[in-house]
Amino acid sequence: MTDQNKQIAAVESQLRRDADAIALHHLRRLIHQDGRDDLCFHFEDLTVDCTRQPLTHDILQQLLTLAEAKSLADFIKAMFAGKTINLSEDQPVSHCRLRTPDYRQSEAYQKLTHFADNVRANQNIKSIVNLGIGGSDLGPAMVTAGLAGYHDGPVVHYVGNIDPHALYDVLAQCDPHSTLFIMTSKTFTTSETLANGGLVKGWLEQNGVALDTAMVAVTTYQERAVDWGIDPARIFDFDESVGGRYSLWSAVGLSVMIAVGSKAFGQLLDGAHAMDNHFETAPFASNIPVIMGLLRVWHRSYLGHMAYGIMPYDQRLARLPAWAQQLEMESNGKSVTRHGKPLDQPAGPLIWGEAGVNGQHSFFQWLHQSVDICPIDILIARKPVNLLDDAAWQASHRTLAINAVAQAEALAVGVEQADAPHRHFPGNRPSLMVSWDATTPYALGRLLALYEHITVVSGFVWDVNSFDQWGVELGKKMAHDLASKSDLDGFSPAAKAFLNRLNDEPI
Repeated sequence: MTDQNKQIAAVESQLRRDADAIALHHLRRLIHQDGRDDLCFHFEDLTVDCTRQPLTHDILQQLLTLAEAKSLADFIKAMFAGKTINLSEDQPVSHCRLRTPDYRQSEAYQKLTHFADNVRANQNIKSIVNLGIGGSDLGPAMVTAGLAGYHDGPVVHYVGNIDPHALYDVLAQCDPHSTLFIMTSKTFTTSETLANGGLVKGWLEQNGVALDTAMVAVTTYQERAVDWGIDPARIFDFDESVGGRYSLWSAVGLSVMIAVGSKAFGQLLDGAHAMDNHFETAPFASNIPVIMGLLRVWHRSYLGHMAYGIMPYDQRLARLPAWAQQLEMESNGKSVTRHGKPLDQPAGPLIWGEAGVNGQHSFFQWLHQSVDICPIDILIARKPVNLLDDAAWQASHRTLAINAVAQAEALAVGVEQADAPHRHFPGNRPSLMVSWDATTPYALGRLLALYEHITVVSGFVWDVNSFDQWGVELGKKMAHDLASKSDLDGFSPAAKAFLNRLNDEPI
């Protein structure tokens, strides 16, 4: 065993002892300990309050020691330097480069902004429909909704699902003569996107609209888009080393840029770049992405919490949990290390969530009184964006914010009700509160970059490759085989019977 492995083993052993010890301390007592405010971390107007975590200063120091023993600093340096850290695909990871001011001087970015500005100035274009799935849909759709208060361009729709109802319902709201479609697919082989694109093609043809005026493409493989029928001048490229779930900062964000304008999109990038700089340069003891990433590891690997909730108290951020779900679960839902060896413990929690306050009248019952414990992040802007300058509207947002902090307190403290067990709240339910001034494009970019880095930090500590997603391939292949009936020998009798019912013919 190398010296590094011995050090890692010693730290991990200590953290297991710490996990046993912290179980004896209820959060209702921990939150009142002296010096607890030191577990609040700040960057610009962003505050991350870790005081309601099963955490002490000594445990945090052990987690930071684990990061050092794992050489996390070298990994971060390698990522920003463009080294090959995506080992299974033998390539670097370059999404952070897209957020730099230098990149915005590039020909590719200038082409993108020029096109977006022209579309926004074209009074004949009333609707935008982005056709994509996964990272080509979740990120842009989430950001577009999150920045609804900044929309001053055409109405933007998103269609990801191959379910024809999804596309049909959007087309019902659009005029074929005033709608621009964006085909967004990194490889331009994504079956769902191509299927929806084919339906759109037919819809445009039936209405006498030329494809080359109504459709553009965002892809890494331009020749495939050209072969499909897209005008080469209307294809926007992004680098192969930008993973789909990390790609909203690239040309994949074209729909967002059209909705809010290139200036606001630039502010989104500025916020993300500020978080990148903080992540790259801040000491680990005050580095918010590092600390939050280590807390993910603490909950999953040492406290045994399989799930983790993301609860934005902002209706415009209602899609953020779905985006974070793909980000974490596609990145860290692995059973082998970066070098292909079996993991000796699980990595990556199940991510889920919903916008507050709605969740309080739904699954918060389970959070408060279930036997299971699920840590959550509560996200809240302290001020509203673009509301009426009226006391009643401002008070409504204050009520929202008060609900957020009240839930954090209630989960931690609970209420003893020995005489009425159904009213007993055990408390000791961890939450982490993330707050900021207002959800501007800058603030949203900073928040999303933070969650990307949390995933990267925890993935590295778990020793998995957070940048590939081979687990999505098998289901796609089997769907292709079933659709083409090319080889059904390996399929179950139940699958064949379903196809019989679906096709109303024997196989």
